[in-house]
Amino acid sequence: MAQRVSKPLEILFVTPYLPSPPGFGGQRRLHGIFTGLSERHRVSVLALCNPNENHDKSVAATREYAREVVTVPNPAFALSLQGKRTMQLQSLVSLRSFEWLSHMQNGLHAKLVQMMQATRYDVVNFEFSQMAPHRRGLPPGPLFVLDEHNIEFEIVRRTAVSETGFSRKIYNAVNWRKLRAEELSAWHAFDGVSVTSQHDRDLLLRNDPRAHTAIVPNAVDLDFFAPQPQVAAEPGTLLFFGAINYFPNADGLKYFLASIFPHLPGAKLNVVGHTPESLFSLASERIAMKGWVDDVRQEIAKAAVVIAPLRVGGGTRLKILEAMSMGKPIVSTPEGAEGLEVVDGRDLLLARDPQQFASKCQQLLEDPQLAATLGQNARKLVEDRYGWGASVARLEKFYDELGVK
Repeated sequence: MAQRVSKPLEILFVTPYLPSPPGFGGQRRLHGIFTGLSERHRVSVLALCNPNENHDKSVAATREYAREVVTVPNPAFALSLQGKRTMQLQSLVSLRSFEWLSHMQNGLHAKLVQMMQATRYDVVNFEFSQMAPHRRGLPPGPLFVLDEHNIEFEIVRRTAVSETGFSRKIYNAVNWRKLRAEELSAWHAFDGVSVTSQHDRDLLLRNDPRAHTAIVPNAVDLDFFAPQPQVAAEPGTLLFFGAINYFPNADGLKYFLASIFPHLPGAKLNVVGHTPESLFSLASERIAMKGWVDDVRQEIAKAAVVIAPLRVGGGTRLKILEAMSMGKPIVSTPEGAEGLEVVDGRDLLLARDPQQFASKCQQLLEDPQLAATLGQNARKLVEDRYGWGASVARLEKFYDELGVK
């Protein structure tokens, strides 16, 4: 395990949302890192929030381990779908990306300066490149670190390539170039940048060879996402879970339903996660659109096979790690498993086209022994490499390498 810094640190995290209780991928990374660091260090959180939502539960959950929790309302998060589309159109004639415009909040920057004046932080850690503009004009003193959950411009570039609608293709083709310029500027402005995979590190260094980087992998709570052998898998049941309001997941779901699911006439599909209202129309006798659930582990435990038919993405997929941690067999595209140290045929099955994806799903549905073996191997892999303890220790070591005082 990586050597840890020798003294307790005062760390402020600047985030686009509160981390706890964790309900989706980004939150799970924040929660895992923050709670792990809080065992040895003093952690504070400054987060944007939707002014139309009640955040008392999230604030209380975060205060269980954080010394200070401060929220700043961001009106952009409360925009209607039409309002969001209007801001996206406005961004087309702006020098700034939509992500920059929707996350740049003067109130947060002012609060950040105030907190830095009141407390001597050793590290100020920004989460996601969308929050990086708030780095500008801050007083010197702490280490400034950016955690790139994904290389954002690469996701939008891939989206532009895969998008079929003309207006969306044009929008993303313009936007990814702005995002790339903003991310490059951010990498120059920070003392160090952490990424989740070797793939993302290579991409970052190709664009900015001078950047100081570290791989801090996504991980999983091994005790929380534990196998549930007492729960019998429902025969013929596939599970797709994640934030369906996130384009790569929505695109993957639509791709699966259009190109793969017709080749699996005997199977049923459960879809779980934050879902736009428009997608609930996909429900049918064979497709259960369950939306948000309080405990995704129950859905994972009941699934015969977990699928990750993603065509667009970056970073690494927490959904795959969580399913692996629960010992479930998985079929994924190479893009879905990108960045994870998995071996096809040992830890999961990879499929490169619709027919192959359907065939491998059918293979697992018909061969419980193969499914069980894959699940056991998957659990062993996450136990060996993907617990949060190792990721937290690597981030601590990165702070030390950057010269934390």
